[in-house]
Amino acid sequence: MAGNAVGLGVVLDFPQYMNRILDIDAETGTAHVEAGVVLDVLRGAAAPHGLTFGPDPSSHGRCTLGGMIGFSCATQIDHLAGDRGVHALHLAELRPHCRPSRRYLMTDTPTQLFIGGAWVDASDGAVMPVDDPATGEILCHVADAGPKDARLAEDAAVNTQQEWARTAPRARSEILRRAHEIILARTDELAHLMTSEMGKPLAEARGEVAYAAEFFRWFSEEAVRIDGGYGVLPDGRTRMLLSRRPVGPCLLITPWNFPLAMGTRKIGPAIAAGCTMILKPAPQTPLSSLALAAVLKEAGLPDGVLNVVTTSRAGEVCEPLLRGGRIRKLSFTGSTAVGRLLLAQCADTVVRTSMELGGNAPFIVFDDADLDKAVDGATVAKMRNMGEACTAANRFFVHRSVAEEFGRRLAARMGALVVGPGTRDGVDVGPLIDGAGRTKVEELVADAVNRGARVLVGGRTPEGPGCFYPPTVLTDVAPDSRLMDTEIFGPVAAILTFDDEDEVVSRANDTPWGLVGYLFTEALDRALRVSERLEVGMVGLNTGLVSNPAAPFGGVKQSGLGREGGRVGIEEFLEYQYLAVPVR
Repeated sequence: MAGNAVGLGVVLDFPQYMNRILDIDAETGTAHVEAGVVLDVLRGAAAPHGLTFGPDPSSHGRCTLGGMIGFSCATQIDHLAGDRGVHALHLAELRPHCRPSRRYLMTDTPTQLFIGGAWVDASDGAVMPVDDPATGEILCHVADAGPKDARLAEDAAVNTQQEWARTAPRARSEILRRAHEIILARTDELAHLMTSEMGKPLAEARGEVAYAAEFFRWFSEEAVRIDGGYGVLPDGRTRMLLSRRPVGPCLLITPWNFPLAMGTRKIGPAIAAGCTMILKPAPQTPLSSLALAAVLKEAGLPDGVLNVVTTSRAGEVCEPLLRGGRIRKLSFTGSTAVGRLLLAQCADTVVRTSMELGGNAPFIVFDDADLDKAVDGATVAKMRNMGEACTAANRFFVHRSVAEEFGRRLAARMGALVVGPGTRDGVDVGPLIDGAGRTKVEELVADAVNRGARVLVGGRTPEGPGCFYPPTVLTDVAPDSRLMDTEIFGPVAAILTFDDEDEVVSRANDTPWGLVGYLFTEALDRALRVSERLEVGMVGLNTGLVSNPAAPFGGVKQSGLGREGGRVGIEEFLEYQYLAVPVR
């Protein structure tokens, strides 16, 4: 288990135990409960297996309930049971009797920097808070890296690169395969961790865990398929040997909206290709990335291959790395504005770049569309991750003849979604990431309403703590409204009408972004014709979901450079080398 860690505790599923938590140790984050609770849980878990336990041996009226989830669970429970003179029970039998809770912080998830295979504090001792967007409370503090820490991480990555590049592809593949299995085995723990720091409902968080794990499985299979070529050059006297080699040490910068999946989508191909790396996660969601580093260490990733620097000082940390000449690859997911800045910093040393930037996705509903499919697709494309996704449908273009009915159905569907903390049962929509994100959404809706838009549902910020905003449907939206050329990043569907195909294609393409578009029609010829005319990197035809580890994810125009995932995903981390062999 990593030192200086914070994680998720447990709350017993049995109601009679809920009032038997005595206190929380503020320093260690350990929950103390009435004596007998742990023994009761052991008895309940052991009964189906024919095991029995003696009387409660505690004489002090309290015992520690900790370590029942995370990375050191079995050891701690075995130790506890051994101290009590009873049979140790494996974690797998205990798990059904407990559920994770964000409220009780234990000692499982790392909070330090991960450099050279070791967990270390920031060199200047700085820390930064991690907030719960559902309450505004501070969950914990993590190390806040500075320039010196970035140099140490860079040293570790650079010094490890040559040895790592020589590692057998099968060995790299097996590390990713083992990490995939570990992630899936810890779905609940990782999902609760993600929901605590980011806010998405647990059902969505579990889905992201599966999505994230699949990138590791996909690239574990790609690692052993890196090939080259052989050929005769046109002069007939020279043979060409073509080989692939890793691009070298990489800087990976990930966003907060999909903190686990965006990590695995970049780390997976880097490991498969034989690259070392520095991962800088978003400051809002560092815990998922630190947990991922712990998973990879457990899976056998050699020290120095992956280094994780959590920081609130991104400019101080990243710019020297990009301008220094030793980092040879940048993979960034985030806003177009920040992407432009990073591209400029990469220019001095011609760092190879992959950019997955902003979007302004059109969602087009033709008059022949199946409206049930269209509403289903719109709900997914708009409400996945509370609308905080670069792939979120931003502009809804609906044929005038079906616009009223589509708007009515979509408002009914979105209005029925339950808003609340992501850890609460039955919640469909969690909080937005922070107060700034919610203010942005509020201002965009107010601007649209001031320009004549009608609110069919939502549109009012709820009172109380947390960064919540209700699912909102606007109709009669003016084309010059700010949300037409701004990535909303919130649960707001803005509906405009159109009359013909040429008009809607022109309006859909009238944006500097080109990540994804959605198209709903039952006519195959129209589907193909319009898809080919849309200036986007991806199209969802009669579906609101395009993301898949097996597909190349990316956009055109100012939505980015390169692709992630699919068979081409590993290409971003490989270079070609050509060897000329004269034959006499």
